[in-house]
Amino acid sequence: MRLRPSGKSGPLVASLDAFGRYQRVDAWTWEHQALVRARPVAGDAALCAAFSAVRREVLCRERDAAKLKAEVAEMRAKMQAAQPPHEPGNFDIKHDRGGIVDIEFMVQYAVLRSAREHPELIEHTDNIHLLQALADAGCIERAQAQTLTEAFRRYLSMEHRLKLMERRPLAPRAELGDLPVQVAAIWDQTFS
Repeated sequence: MRLRPSGKSGPLVASLDAFGRYQRVDAWTWEHQALVRARPVAGDAALCAAFSAVRREVLCRERDAAKLKAEVAEMRAKMQAAQPPHEPGNFDIKHDRGGIVDIEFMVQYAVLRSAREHPELIEHTDNIHLLQALADAGCIERAQAQTLTEAFRRYLSMEHRLKLMERRPLAPRAELGDLPVQVAAIWDQTFS
């Protein structure tokens, strides 16, 4: 609730016109990153179609590539800095360098950077299909997409298991092999 455009005191619900206006004029890059994953899941068919049209318009607009890269990297750095410390022998599957959030941010960045030229990218909202679509469109290297897909699947499987045991998403680094290092290397290539 605190992530509403107007903050904690803002309205719980906005009209579609207000939502569209906000996304076009006032939304931050991280809010457009979230829009990459957004999709209507219930409701009137006309409203769902109208939401999808706003989403398409916003995601497919022209962007300043350097500004987009800087803002995505800056938001990722802020998120990482806010994470609590953990034992050095463990890897936070979600938040550590080379983890789930790095993959999600790279996917979101690539979609926002490329959707204007490749609007087919916004047809998907899940990371696995987005990675495939990005590789098919030539927006990322196929080998990178495969590495990120493998890591994402492995991380999600581990994270789900740990959640079922009511544990934090921490795994011994040895269990992950060099996947975090590979993901971090792709991050460095993308954002350097």
